[in-house]
Amino acid sequence: MPQDLPPWAAVYQQAQRWLSAGCFEQRAEDLRAVLRLAAGHKAEPSAAILDSRTLRATPESGERAGYDGAKRKQGSKLHMAVDTLGHLLALHVTPANADDRAQVEHLTKAVQAATGDSVEVAFVDQGYTGDKAATAAREHGIEREVVRLPEAKRGFVLQPPSWVVERSFAWATRFRRLVKDYERYATTLADLHIVAFTCLMLEKAALLVAGS
Repeated sequence: MPQDLPPWAAVYQQAQRWLSAGCFEQRAEDLRAVLRLAAGHKAEPSAAILDSRTLRATPESGERAGYDGAKRKQGSKLHMAVDTLGHLLALHVTPANADDRAQVEHLTKAVQAATGDSVEVAFVDQGYTGDKAATAAREHGIEREVVRLPEAKRGFVLQPPSWVVERSFAWATRFRRLVKDYERYATTLADLHIVAFTCLMLEKAALLVAGS
């Protein structure tokens, strides 16, 4: 902790109070609406983009880690939904061996709760194929649309609109605490991502004010 801050225990306890009260979730929702309006969009989105990211485990998180065979990593998986501008809508954390398709119900429910049921379509990659994922999304009023890669691709292919959520994951890695899973609890890892995205949106809002 920097020397000009209160004792570690006092800072931790106050942060936990704010997190438990949902202060950062509310700030993130307010900032997302402000930034969307400033960009010429409606305050609440009609489309979302879903994806996941695997964070490598550390000794602190090892007890709840799982193995992601596709990424060849032992760790935790962050499942996230963003709007088409890359702003956070919802997220949650599972062991890395969790199936992405099984998380669609949780994410779409959280997205509609955060947006007032405004989202009509969710763009996903080919990891979310299958009737189960489509049905889970439809139960919350969202149509799942799978964005498929070209059959004759060569090398890296930019895959719109999936690149938007990949960029959001990259934004999160600007925070060293989020490069790996350093947390003992999955809820803390999720909360720190919400704090990080709130900070990112605050920075964008400040730039808008400075430029006006």
